[in-house]
Amino acid sequence: MRVLLISTYELGHQPLHVASPAAALRSAAHEVRCLDLSIEPWDPDVLNWSEAVAFSVPMHTAMRLAVRGAKAIRGARPELPICLYGLYAPIGRDLSVGSLADRVIGGEYEPDLVAWVDGLGHGDPRAATVEAPVVRLDRVAFVPPARDLLPPLEEYAHLAIDGEERLVGYVEASHGCVHKCRHCPVPVIYDGRIRIVQEDVVLADIGRLVESGARHITFGDPDFFNGVRHSLRIARAMHERFPDLTFDCTTKVEHILEYPDIWGELAAAGCLFVVSALEGANDEILERLDKGHTTEQAAAAILLLRSHGIEIRPSFLPFTPWTALDDVADIVDFVAEHDLVGNVDPVQFTIRLLLPEGSLLLQDAELRARLGPYDRERLTYTWAASDAQVDELQERLASLTSDSVASDEPIAATFAKIRDEVYEAADRPRAPEPLLAGSVEGRPRLTEPWFC
Repeated sequence: MRVLLISTYELGHQPLHVASPAAALRSAAHEVRCLDLSIEPWDPDVLNWSEAVAFSVPMHTAMRLAVRGAKAIRGARPELPICLYGLYAPIGRDLSVGSLADRVIGGEYEPDLVAWVDGLGHGDPRAATVEAPVVRLDRVAFVPPARDLLPPLEEYAHLAIDGEERLVGYVEASHGCVHKCRHCPVPVIYDGRIRIVQEDVVLADIGRLVESGARHITFGDPDFFNGVRHSLRIARAMHERFPDLTFDCTTKVEHILEYPDIWGELAAAGCLFVVSALEGANDEILERLDKGHTTEQAAAAILLLRSHGIEIRPSFLPFTPWTALDDVADIVDFVAEHDLVGNVDPVQFTIRLLLPEGSLLLQDAELRARLGPYDRERLTYTWAASDAQVDELQERLASLTSDSVASDEPIAATFAKIRDEVYEAADRPRAPEPLLAGSVEGRPRLTEPWFC
C-alpha cells in the first residue's frame, strides 16, 4: 500500500510522530511518504499517489489543523481512506468518526495503524469501515524512526544560546505519564501508565540526529522522570557517546524536588534547561488541577536547578474558570520575582484552559454546571470566568502578545506591556523595580514558542 503520513504541528520539531510510524509501515513492506504541513506546502501530486492517508495528532492544535486537512481530502478524493492517530485522535468524535476518518487510533498506535493499512492492502472490508476509536496501551517493540522521509533539521526550531543557534533533534524515551493532572490530555488515554521506548532505539535515533547536524536534543516525554532509571541510563549513555551534545527535558516540580541529587550529574552531562508546568501561583487552583505541587515548592525547584546551572522554562495556565484578576497578577509577579522574564514565552501569559471530550475536569460537578456548549471547531467545551473582566483581560493579552511577536519585539518590552495591562486590570500599583538583566539575556531557549 502507498501511505501518506501527514503532520500538521509538532511544537516546531521535526515530527517524530510521523517518522516513527513511517518506520513501522516500511518494516511491514508498505511504501510511505511524509508531509509536514507546518513547513511544507500542500502537494496534490503526493495525494494522488496515495492509497491511504493518516494524520498525526499528538496535540490539540495538530488535531484542529488535521480536521481541516481531512475535510479538504474528503472533498478532493472522497474514496481515499483516512486515519487520525495520536494522543488527541479520540477527542472530537463527532467531527472525526463517521464524517472525516475511517479509523481513529490513540495510545500506542503503531501496531493498529500497520494493521489498518495491512487490511486495506488485503481488501479486508472491515479496514474501510468506520469504527469507534481504538486505544491500546500494549507494549510496543519500536524501530528507529524514518528520519530520512522528513525535511532537514535546519527547517525546524533551533537552540538559541551564547549568541548562536544550533540544530535540535527531538526524541521521546517514554510515552504516557504516571500522574493524573486533571487538565492534561495524557491521563485520559494512559490512565496513569507509561510505556518505555527501548534504550537502543532512542540512542540509535539520537545518533542519526547527530549525523544530521543536531547539537542539542529535546526529550519530549510528557515527563522524563516518570521512568527515572530508564531516563538516567539514556542520558548517561548519550553523554558518553556524544560528550559535546546538550539537552533539555520536561518534568514536574515534584520530580525536580524528589531527585535533588541527580541534577549535578545531568548538568555535567549537558542539561541546559528543564521545561516544567508551573501553571499558576494560586495553590487552590493548583489543587483543583491536581498538580502535585505548591507555589512555594515551584520556587524551591527553581533554586535547586539554578544551584546546578540549569534554568527552568515554565509553562503556565493563567486562565481557568476559577481565575481571578489577582491570580493573573500573581503569576506576573512570580515571574519577575524569580528572574524568569526571559525564560517564559509571552504566549504563556495568555493560555486558556481547554476542555476537550474526556477531560478529567469534566468529572467536576461544579465545573459542569458552569459549562457552555461544545465548540466543534475548537474541540473544547466553552466556559466563562465568574468575573467577565478576566475573560476580557485574556483577549487583550492575546492580542498584545500576537502583535509583539509579529513585530519581533524584545521579550522584556513585551513582558513590561503585559505587566502594565495586568496590573491595571487588577488595580495594582505599577511595579517600580527594573527587570533583572539576567532574565532577558543569554538564557538557553528554543526559537519557537511552546503552546498546546
